[in-house]
Amino acid sequence: MSEFVDLTLGEPKTVAEMGSDPNSGSYLPTSHQRNTELGSDPISAGQPTGCRVEPGMTGSTSPLWQRIQSSGIKTLAVMGMTKNTGKTVALNHLLAQAHGAQVAVGVTSIGRDGEDRDAVFFVPKPPVRVWPGNLVVTARSTLQRAKVRTKLIDTTGIDSPMGEIVLVKVLAQGDMEIAGASRSSDQQQVIARLQQCGAALVLLDGALGRSHHASPAVADGVILATGAAIGGGMADVLRKTRDRLAILGIGQADVATRALCQTVFDSGGVALWNAQGECLMHANISTLNSAAALMQYAQADIQTIAVSGAVGRALWQALMTLASSHPGLTLVVQDGTRLFVEAADLAALTQLGGQVLAYRGIQITGITLNPFSPHGGSFDANAFLRAAQQALPGYTVTDVMLEDAQTLADLGSDYRRTDSASARKNCIPGGTLTPILRNERSIAESGSDPNSGYKSKSPPQRSTELGSDPHSAGQTNHAS
Repeated sequence: MSEFVDLTLGEPKTVAEMGSDPNSGSYLPTSHQRNTELGSDPISAGQPTGCRVEPGMTGSTSPLWQRIQSSGIKTLAVMGMTKNTGKTVALNHLLAQAHGAQVAVGVTSIGRDGEDRDAVFFVPKPPVRVWPGNLVVTARSTLQRAKVRTKLIDTTGIDSPMGEIVLVKVLAQGDMEIAGASRSSDQQQVIARLQQCGAALVLLDGALGRSHHASPAVADGVILATGAAIGGGMADVLRKTRDRLAILGIGQADVATRALCQTVFDSGGVALWNAQGECLMHANISTLNSAAALMQYAQADIQTIAVSGAVGRALWQALMTLASSHPGLTLVVQDGTRLFVEAADLAALTQLGGQVLAYRGIQITGITLNPFSPHGGSFDANAFLRAAQQALPGYTVTDVMLEDAQTLADLGSDYRRTDSASARKNCIPGGTLTPILRNERSIAESGSDPNSGYKSKSPPQRSTELGSDPHSAGQTNHAS
């Protein structure tokens, strides 16, 4: 029998599965019968309740993970500059680090991730590697393809093109595709439910061209994945990354300015004030069509403008016109995700004496690198890392695959890393390997694991499982 856990009531319910497959993770509850307490589930026993881990509790941890833990972040968005910049590899790294640190993690996606091939370029993609105890919010149809055992925890009532969005618990390590809710309001509901179910850290996987999940209204911090797939030489990639950071990382307004603008961000629309802090206009109108309304005050004493929604090209041109005749003009936006302009536009406004501030600033928690591009023009991984760390001072910049290779070396592994470009090209999900050590009794033959980015120096032989516990770490059970 399988369990349907209603955490609202605080007790799990025993239900019959749909179908005869005991590994099925896509069943629905048909009856509610009282069962034992949640603590009796051997999978849930000992689940951590806090994100921070005391020193010495874990082994080797990455600088990126240390940065996350030290910041006290509870919700973290992982977004890519473009496709194939290593966003899924970075997500897998964080999931593996969280598992090693015994941090209870929830994960969902703003779009779709972990599918076999990219929907645009049709190149192979790495799956999302999940671990026992992970809470995953995904579309119901993805569970039919999941190569991992899961247990249905909750339904959300949120519909998607791939079926209802549901919450499941992972029972054994394995790979799966994740397709979550796309609207910000639905994402906030999902995050709240994951946290109610015990997730100390929620990871949000982003979607191409959509950055609203990076907003502080949704996430406490952001990991930005960048890489050679952006196109151009190494200097071009780093320049484009720096420009993107300039937009996302605009400074947060001071307390007085935030208090002045609060009504706009609470109720919506646009507003402007003079130097004495007197409100000249507050209109609850679409910000994309507000340029004409603002220009009516071109001759007034304007000091501060607040825009609650997106700032597109037409509105930006109006703001530049106002800034040219009003030195010291301050524009306040919700956050950097609402700016649909270029870094050069921000620089031009600054030259006029103006500034752009965020009502709530975005915390850039780290930057991950992928030196490989499926379109050609890949970089040397070590050279790219050194150049990025020099070009992006003040940020935690890392290549998680290089880190994982170093971790295995530090652990005394018999395995060595393959060439970076080859590993990434073949969709090896860095950060997801369970290190295979000299003393381990169960190992795979060299080259037989399609997810492995390491080769054995000597041809080890297959062995039996480490033990009879079906929930043993490192054992993947495939769902039908």
